[in-house]
Amino acid sequence: MIRAIVTLLVFASCGIAFAGNITMKGSDTLVRLGQRWAEEFMKNNRGVTIQVSGGGSGTGIAALINGTTDICQASRDMKKSEYEEAARKKVNVYRVAVALDGIAVFVNNENPLNELTLEQLKKIFNGTITNWKEIGGPDKKIMLYGRENNSGTYAYFKEHVLENEDYAEQTQTLPGTAAVVNAVSKDKYGIGYGGIAWEKGVKHVAIKKDAESPAVTPTIETITGGTYPISRELYWFFNGKPSGELKALVNWALSPEGQAIAEKVDYIPLPKEVALKSMVD
Repeated sequence: MIRAIVTLLVFASCGIAFAGNITMKGSDTLVRLGQRWAEEFMKNNRGVTIQVSGGGSGTGIAALINGTTDICQASRDMKKSEYEEAARKKVNVYRVAVALDGIAVFVNNENPLNELTLEQLKKIFNGTITNWKEIGGPDKKIMLYGRENNSGTYAYFKEHVLENEDYAEQTQTLPGTAAVVNAVSKDKYGIGYGGIAWEKGVKHVAIKKDAESPAVTPTIETITGGTYPISRELYWFFNGKPSGELKALVNWALSPEGQAIAEKVDYIPLPKEVALKSMVD
């Protein structure tokens, strides 16, 4: 399968602060935010070239371990086996949380369903519930859309929603959240999941922790406050503590200016005190 990769090469035209090339690779959830940060940073740092590409968190982590990227963007933490492989290859992993995200559950705009419990969501994606009528919807087969297994979103959803059970065999795996959203927007009986920044032409389903809990939609307030049940941190990984241009870039991304850009493109900024503590000294 050909993977959708976004590459950004922008040369800034004002200011002189640094000179060099930075590569950023990994999470498709984060690729759009990485692009915007790269664009804005380079505007004020002539001579810095930042290349941003996707491919999935697993792809970015492998690239960091193999020394082919400066920054790995990931929508999940590294697995124990990945940390061990990094150590074997003398890679000193340095992790920084750069934003927050809620994994949204998308359905078609014509679907009358507005909320699901985590248990119902689990049963839908493990194949136990196969017809919308089982949860109060129309008498139609549920069409499942998800991410490929190298995706951090895939891994997080499997761990926190499916409780490490397997996805249903009929789940159609797609190379990015944008592709999932596009598929659900065209399928009246489809359901998918992905980062909230990618919602377009579909609607969010509110999620309940259990049958007695309130239904919560993913917003800045519910994700930052921890009330939305499927929330997570988004990360940058480095080989060693960042210095020079890398340090300047990550600290700028964590600054009020950088976090405001995250919010502007529909990601969730870190709480100010968390962003401040995450800065590289």
